[in-house]
Amino acid sequence: MAWKSYSTTGTANIDQTAQKLVLNAKKRNRDSLNQGFKMRENVAYGLERFWGEHLRLQIRETEKSLYWKETWDALVEIMSNAGIPVPNNTVDVNDTPAVEEMAHQLWQISREDQRLILAVLSQLCDAIVWWTQRYKGTSSST
Repeated sequence: MAWKSYSTTGTANIDQTAQKLVLNAKKRNRDSLNQGFKMRENVAYGLERFWGEHLRLQIRETEKSLYWKETWDALVEIMSNAGIPVPNNTVDVNDTPAVEEMAHQLWQISREDQRLILAVLSQLCDAIVWWTQRYKGTSSST
């Protein structure tokens, strides 16, 4: 499989995507910004756990859940542009069979593609942390 650069696909590159994600989260609820650090830590646990975190937050902390889901959606788009499909089913936290199916699909990704996806996710989260540090102390009108 040939690797296609995710920064030259005609869509926003990782850094621009991260900036947009951080600014959107800040507009919704600046308390959500700390999720960027948690996202970066969570990468080490794998795709299924990263994807599932938005479900855990779905009921009690909707702004934070939305931030995680938007980050996952951005990853899916970046990887799609690079020619690597990533499952992205719409799943309700209370629909256990759908949650299990999505997890199963993520576990079925080849080990090589998992590594590539996790590397890109790691870079995306690093950029999110960087932008979070830049915008955390600025006014909400940014």
